[in-house]
Amino acid sequence: MLANIREIAIIVTPSQIDYFKKLLGNGVSLGIKLQYLIQDKPNGIAESLLISENFLAGDKCALILGDNIFHGPGLGRRLSMFNILTGAHIFGYKVKNPESYGIAKLDKDGNILELSEKPVDYNSNIAIPGIYFFDENASTYTHRLRPSERGELEIIDLLKIYHSKQLLKLEMLPRGTAWFDSGTFEDLHDASTYVRLMQDRTGERVGDPNEIAKFLNH
Repeated sequence: MLANIREIAIIVTPSQIDYFKKLLGNGVSLGIKLQYLIQDKPNGIAESLLISENFLAGDKCALILGDNIFHGPGLGRRLSMFNILTGAHIFGYKVKNPESYGIAKLDKDGNILELSEKPVDYNSNIAIPGIYFFDENASTYTHRLRPSERGELEIIDLLKIYHSKQLLKLEMLPRGTAWFDSGTFEDLHDASTYVRLMQDRTGERVGDPNEIAKFLNH
């Protein structure tokens, strides 16, 4: 919302869709439009660009994974600059366990040399967090993908297409930005603890869409 995105598709499993609808409704009360789409099976992150192809209608888009949580100074506003772009834009974040993430190897000038998915023998500690900005060709390129060995359409393979066309850029998330990939109970607990501590110490809400909606309407 702070990145000036007002039309949002939420992609969920059939068993979850009613919970999200009950929680968020159609988004009107928040000043946004929400649409709900179903992914029947876990066929990969990139499949979301096929599921939402009609929703996107040839427009540029941002894709964020539901279990990724970001928080940092001015982060939302800063992301708005990527709403108009050619190609694709991703972010980097240094981690101590690169084997758990998609990884980008950079040259001394910050240009992408190589992309790899959860490498066993890694030569970089720069993970690619689950937020991506794509131009209007994302769905078209995704149609070219074939399932990986684990049977999924891999987002890293889509990024490699953009990279092969010299249309992929990476920017390191600013120091002080918190990123949680909360896909496990332990990681979700860590994210919850961070949010609680930030709210207790500052007296301000973290990521409250109702508060953001009021701020944007002033």
